[in-house]
Amino acid sequence: MNFKIIFAAAALLATQSFAIAGIGFHYTPNVGTTLKKADKAPIKGNENIQFSHGDFDYIQGFGFKAWVDILPFIDIEGSFNIQFASYNASLWAKNPDDGTFKEIPMKIELGGTPFAKATPKYIAMNGDISVTKPFSIPLFPIRPYVGAGLTMHWNTFILNNRFVEKVMDKAFADGNYPSESDKLAKALAEKVVDAAKDEGLNKSIGFHLLAGARFKLPIIPIAAYANVKCYLGGDYDNDIDAGHFAFEIGGGFAL
Repeated sequence: MNFKIIFAAAALLATQSFAIAGIGFHYTPNVGTTLKKADKAPIKGNENIQFSHGDFDYIQGFGFKAWVDILPFIDIEGSFNIQFASYNASLWAKNPDDGTFKEIPMKIELGGTPFAKATPKYIAMNGDISVTKPFSIPLFPIRPYVGAGLTMHWNTFILNNRFVEKVMDKAFADGNYPSESDKLAKALAEKVVDAAKDEGLNKSIGFHLLAGARFKLPIIPIAAYANVKCYLGGDYDNDIDAGHFAFEIGGGFAL
């Protein structure tokens, strides 16, 4: 009899450990999204002015999540993630005397203290709405689930050779530009930085699949969770190799 009472109490606590709703904050790395390095290449066929950019192997950031568990058979959750990475980008001016190149690093104005000017950033943001199917684990306050949903993507561009050539065409459309490569590179660098600050975000819509689990002790209004998401679709810059997989690891309040 005592065993049955203990078993029933444990089962009751387990079923009460799941929240009606919750909100949380998480760390979200995306290990598959990469940028390949671009070696020096001439601008508009001019061997005296060249451009290159560096690479990155992954992006990472943070996000927010809200979920509702009270619906029968399914749960609903929404999340918003911001992920980013830095890469170097430079114009190169050829010295006509010895054939060496002088590097002019590109610095983009991020705005506001303490950011000031910094190396270019790739920023990826996405908002997800997901419907999930939860599964019960008797006597354990763990709620695993699988699901799918809709994703809205916002991505920045990559500062590459094509972008620099577009800026050069617009800035020096009249053909009036410095004849010396060093002065031309510096003038072009200023134009590129100004154009980069005004460049908008690339918006697109895709889908995602996810699997995850939430953990919450009875009574205590705190929960932890972990998700893995596979993104399908979405529009990315041609220089970006989108890995399509992201993780969400965090916790928050649950009632």
